[in-house]
Amino acid sequence: MLEGKSDERQKNGVVGTSGWLQYGGDVAAWLVAIGVGMVIVAPTLTRDRLWQVLILAGVAAVMQVVLGLIAKLYNNRYWAGSLEEARAFALVLAGSTVLTGGVALIFWLPITPVIIAWPLATCLGLVVRYVRRELVERAQSPLGKKGQRTLVYGAGNLGRLTVQRMTADPRSPFYPIGFIDDDPAKRNLVVRRVPVLGDYDTLVKKGDGIGADVVVVAIDTPPPELLNRLVALAPTLDVEVKVVPTLERELGRQTMVGPVRDIRIEDLMEHHKPTLDMDSMRGYLRGKRVLITGAGGSIGQELCVQVHKLAPGALILLDHDETHLQDTEFALYGTGLLIRDDIVLCDIRDKAALSRVFEQWRPDVVFHAAALKHVPMLERFPREAWDTNVIGTLNVLECARAADVKVFINISTDKAAAPTTILGHSKRMAEHLTSWMAQQVPAARYVSVRFGNVFGSRGSMVPLFQKAIDQGLPITVTHEDATRYFMTIPEACSLVIAAGAKGRSGEVVILEMGSQVHIVDIARRLVAMSGKDIPIEIIGLRQGEKMAEVLTSDEDAIDADEAQTPGILHAHVTPADPAELDYGLWLARVHPDGYRSNTTTASFDDSSSFTLVSAIAERA
Repeated sequence: MLEGKSDERQKNGVVGTSGWLQYGGDVAAWLVAIGVGMVIVAPTLTRDRLWQVLILAGVAAVMQVVLGLIAKLYNNRYWAGSLEEARAFALVLAGSTVLTGGVALIFWLPITPVIIAWPLATCLGLVVRYVRRELVERAQSPLGKKGQRTLVYGAGNLGRLTVQRMTADPRSPFYPIGFIDDDPAKRNLVVRRVPVLGDYDTLVKKGDGIGADVVVVAIDTPPPELLNRLVALAPTLDVEVKVVPTLERELGRQTMVGPVRDIRIEDLMEHHKPTLDMDSMRGYLRGKRVLITGAGGSIGQELCVQVHKLAPGALILLDHDETHLQDTEFALYGTGLLIRDDIVLCDIRDKAALSRVFEQWRPDVVFHAAALKHVPMLERFPREAWDTNVIGTLNVLECARAADVKVFINISTDKAAAPTTILGHSKRMAEHLTSWMAQQVPAARYVSVRFGNVFGSRGSMVPLFQKAIDQGLPITVTHEDATRYFMTIPEACSLVIAAGAKGRSGEVVILEMGSQVHIVDIARRLVAMSGKDIPIEIIGLRQGEKMAEVLTSDEDAIDADEAQTPGILHAHVTPADPAELDYGLWLARVHPDGYRSNTTTASFDDSSSFTLVSAIAERA
């Protein structure tokens, strides 16, 4: 109770017990320093000289407390023994010296002892603060030496900060015993009593002798090849491998250090890292009303988080799943009450309800992320794909036009390029409809964005593999040579926002994602990370499934303008008039031989007319 009152007093600018103790130490330093100065000036210390010492020390003490309170030196403002406290102390003491010297001159007291005392009092005060810091840090050391013996890989800024956090937090489960760093210039470095023990080769040769339990990689954006080597080495040394992530404070380069976490599969994979034009991204979103459909999905939620950081005037979250909306609300605002007006429960299939939402909010920018996306399920239920991915998209487009939306971004998929599945065809049709709407509203920008798989999205491959591993079940992979493009969710969403700034109306903006990754390699690395003996079964490609994805179709008109954004391709698709939409005709075109739940689909020629002959209609 008393401690709580003391903390509250310090917050209100009142000096607490520790502050007065620190001040007492500084007064003692002044007394000793002036006494030494007086002895140097006059070796014979008479009673008069003693009184002069006491008077000068008293004056210095008064000046020290006045200036110290002004600088909040004794108000718990600075961390014990920090550079900030040392700097503030040195400035306060210099000011006290000048004022004390002035008083000495006015009252004909000797000024030389004050001048001599200045550097001595400074040194004594800094020593006291250093000792205090040592005592505090030793008291806060993590679990004594009972924490996990930890090697920190990387002795740079992030590594030093990581060790500081480990040694300053008494609840930290990590006890740092050494650094590993491949820079020869850091070979003799010691940080907070933690030495650099060697480089990667040292870890390989002497790892068992070091006796570490954990290797924490503290390198900003560590190369995947290093993490793969460490994961492969971990079973030999009987250690866990973890990383210290740097979390983006916003879409720019400002970062903060996140908590130590396990390695994820995306850490081990090479993937595309885009360079973003932050000014243009902020420009079209700052202060604007932004509506995001599918706000509860993996992509939609991350879009909400990133757009929220760009200071929109309003951010409207729309989804048909209340639980997922609650997750997004918590990610944005730290609450899950679902009572905010800007969190809207609505199905994009219900055009009347959707129209009311658009009429109420009249958004300036719309990100359309709502969609069904699972290939096997949509192969079985193609009508659902039509109603959501095609008609639902059309509903959003028409409501956007009625509300005078200025920027519309339709989120598509690489499966819409040369489509061979119901999902691909339905998303391709959504691109055609977006292109058509761009022609109808020339004053606005209607753009589609096409990208591939994302690591960790809800219901995607990697989480399913991980669930199988957790339960000790075999991992099933369609084909050893099957490959896919991969991005992380934040990377994909950042590029979607960038595409909204750079895409021209009617375009399909295609995000470059580097090289494709073998799915079986992902499975093998997940198994290696788990340390379990999990079999991988090859089950063969499912009907309509591609061996490798493509980003563009032969019929896509690629814009070769080199002045466009790096990492982004620009293409055009043929507009599709919604008046000619017909589910039966579309299904006949997707499945020319008649629809069956296990029928292999075929690609259709986008350049042909959307008016189908009656024979195809009859066959459907």
